[in-house]
Amino acid sequence: MILLILTMVFRPGESQVIKFDFEKVPAESGFRMEGYWVWGGSMIRVDSNYHLFASRWVKKMDFPREYRFDSEIVRATSASPTGPFRFEEVVIGERDSSYWDANMAHNPTIHKIGDKYVLFYIGSDFTTYRENSEYLLRLVGYASSRSIEGPWERSDEPIIKEESNNPAVLIEDSRVLLLFRDAPLRVIVAKADHYKGPFEIVNDNVWPDCKLEDFYLFKTKDNYHFVCEDNVGEVSGHARWGVHLYSDNGVNDWKKYDPVVVYDHDINYENGQTLHCVRRERPQLLVENGEITHLITGVYDGKNSWCQPVRLKHPIPIISRNSIK
Repeated sequence: MILLILTMVFRPGESQVIKFDFEKVPAESGFRMEGYWVWGGSMIRVDSNYHLFASRWVKKMDFPREYRFDSEIVRATSASPTGPFRFEEVVIGERDSSYWDANMAHNPTIHKIGDKYVLFYIGSDFTTYRENSEYLLRLVGYASSRSIEGPWERSDEPIIKEESNNPAVLIEDSRVLLLFRDAPLRVIVAKADHYKGPFEIVNDNVWPDCKLEDFYLFKTKDNYHFVCEDNVGEVSGHARWGVHLYSDNGVNDWKKYDPVVVYDHDINYENGQTLHCVRRERPQLLVENGEITHLITGVYDGKNSWCQPVRLKHPIPIISRNSIK
């Protein structure tokens, strides 16, 4: 039976077939915090523990309005990749108003690069509020640490100094590929020789036909890939479902993967119940030993929000690099 499953997912001598099929979820799982909106989890395994980095902000107004002003990034842990996760600490909170991320930190994505853990995220300060707009200017930056428990050294400046959001990072030996979006949801690819930059934009409009956001980059032996949110449904036919695009070179000529849908808005539990999410966004992938094993999304049910990992039935082999120091 095991040999049959492996043959279906990866055929020696042929192109790798990628399909996101998910197991049912334990009822007691995920990462929630009483009194907070929780969103956008990114996970990494260190030794025998799983560390989830997520955004949170106090429940004062309707979801998700106040993240733009009050969001901070926290770390939670579990012995299981599905949780439940226990809050450990605030990793990125408010700091002196002279910094680019003084006011807000959001959209974490955690990576091991060389001998450091590098947390990419977006931030804003009190000085970049745009008149006649509900948005703060959001910028991509990072924090790094030799230990997953910190202390974390935050970048003094953002690595992208124009409106930037939803960072996704792929490490390739001596190069870094960065995918992000701007305020109108135009998708942009940039490259650098180091995660600290400087970054050169190599494609300023990856998918001009529609609006995409919330990215995660990975590479197989055949292609570059990213999963993301189909914001208005023009890729999948369903607004805010997860979709899969790929490219031969990781820069241009991106195409729909077949099957294009990664996930919908339903989560099936082991107890037989199904959650029909009001919103399900921010897809992130857990990579263990060179394989994608879990999808993590932010989930909103109309009353609460949390981070929900879901295990893949068949892990997906990828090319995983972490050689830049």
